[in-house]
Amino acid sequence: MSHSGRDGGLKVVHLGHTGSAGGAELALVRMLQAGVQWRPAVLIPPIERSSWLNQLPPGVPVRTAGVRQPEGVSAGDPRLIADASARLLAQAWATRLHPAFHRADLVDANTTRSAAYGALAARTSRVPFVAHLRDMVHADALGRVGFKTMRRVVLPRVDGVVTDTQATLDSALPYLRRDAVAAVIPSASGLRIREQSRPLPQGPLVVGMLARIDPWKGQALLVEAFARGLGETDARLQLAGHAYFGHEDHLAELKGRVVELGIADRVDFLGHVDDVESLLDTWHIAVQASTRAEPLGQNVLQYLAAGRVVIVADEGGPTEWVEHKVNGLRFSPRDSRQLAAALRELSGDEVLRSRLAAAAARTPGLLDDAEVASAHEAFYRQVCERRRG
Repeated sequence: MSHSGRDGGLKVVHLGHTGSAGGAELALVRMLQAGVQWRPAVLIPPIERSSWLNQLPPGVPVRTAGVRQPEGVSAGDPRLIADASARLLAQAWATRLHPAFHRADLVDANTTRSAAYGALAARTSRVPFVAHLRDMVHADALGRVGFKTMRRVVLPRVDGVVTDTQATLDSALPYLRRDAVAAVIPSASGLRIREQSRPLPQGPLVVGMLARIDPWKGQALLVEAFARGLGETDARLQLAGHAYFGHEDHLAELKGRVVELGIADRVDFLGHVDDVESLLDTWHIAVQASTRAEPLGQNVLQYLAAGRVVIVADEGGPTEWVEHKVNGLRFSPRDSRQLAAALRELSGDEVLRSRLAAAAARTPGLLDDAEVASAHEAFYRQVCERRRG
């Protein structure tokens, strides 16, 4: 097995499992768009050619193998779990046999499901195998089956893991081999690190959340808090994100709830937004309100880099980036009353808003996508060198 491409760059195969443009997929696109020193290829099950694949840079080959992979079955019907397991095994076999896999210098699983079948494929291969951990290694985050698969199949096999935050890495450490390389590298979030933060916009207060529509992402919590804290004001609430993974019913529930609360004329459902930077420049306050511990959430990094006033739930990865009343506010997780109180406090204190926004843009450790790519290359090389040794 070689350890460099023809031009000296490592040949890295990135495994994905879905055509939906979730956070993991968009992070990979952004990193590759930033320009990388390795030779990337994407290996994915048969899917309809989706928008995120179309955004890959020219020259990045996309290979397909195996069978379609279902979404959201880790805690579902036993028959669905059995079908998903069979598909997982079939995908592992097809991945292992694909020429791109055995010619790679390193294989990187970009998602939890691709980590599962990638780990099975790697059991009979000498190719170094690494995984991105984008969820806490807990049953409430991965589901019962997903958690068991991660701790028994994936983590004991990987040669390296990448996490967004130390909290995510800590949840995985008990299951990793001692010689596995571990790195904490923020996902590529499209950040443009500004020398000077842009001022908050004029006009009525605008509160926003950038996250896919999903029950655990906290849109419902934010709607309740907005109605309680700012319902009698002229403030607006904007929810940016698409209802991926079968959550169209939840989107309909949210729209019904804002009508019940009498705030439908001041709540905007924006769907997927491509130009995130321009959108954030129109917001005063940006909220992360996930109802379970978030490994990080790219939105938090995007909020900070944009110099918005940031509110986050006081648990998980966001607490590594947001210090209460220094560069943002924290509220007790799942507590809509405390979130409402934070919104009211910020609404009535323009000086506090300006101070927190300026501090957010100066948050230490924020990386642009090129810096994220550089950190990944160093990680990949360290894994290959340790595997050779």
